[in-house]
Amino acid sequence: MGRARRERELVLEHLAELRTLPLGGMPEPAFRERLRAELLSGALLDTPEPQAPARRRPARRRPLLSQLATLGLAAVMMISSFATYQSVPGDSLYPLKRAAESTLVRLSSDDAERGERELASAKTRAQEVATLLGSAEGGPLVGRTLKDMEESTRSGISRLERAEPRSPKIKTFARDQKKVVGPILKQLDDSQLAQAEGYLDYIEGLVAPD
Repeated sequence: MGRARRERELVLEHLAELRTLPLGGMPEPAFRERLRAELLSGALLDTPEPQAPARRRPARRRPLLSQLATLGLAAVMMISSFATYQSVPGDSLYPLKRAAESTLVRLSSDDAERGERELASAKTRAQEVATLLGSAEGGPLVGRTLKDMEESTRSGISRLERAEPRSPKIKTFARDQKKVVGPILKQLDDSQLAQAEGYLDYIEGLVAPD
């Protein structure tokens, strides 16, 4: 149980680091080197060397194979995450990206952390909208992503206000979102524009003087 928990914590830690990267960017060299060192050293296994009984050396093969399989699975998960975090709506890996975000929210320790992670998801949705508008395949995905952005925002704000009333993080989030959503208004059609303007009206109230 301890080994499985440690593996999960390390995977989530790496996913959390990837979530902080700008959309479309690549992991920092230091992060990649650290991940490579962990995989090569077997740090993700967090398990003691198997104690094979005397005169039964073949019994070592099963633990070794099990360790290699676990290490391989961890490596695949990390490699997949590099491609997943760059995906946008419509990409084959996008559902995995959303599932990872949901997992991070569910495993958060309290409402404050959950709220912050949901607001981070809302920021990611805003960046995805901007990316979709710059492609020929955006279309109806833009409206859905705008809706997801607002749902994450409202849920995150609600949790954060409950845990940390008058938190300065809320105003900072609202100001950052306005800088991303405001410039894309002129690229939206009528229905999308109504969604985005309603969203901006909502977050405008978050930065109003107390």
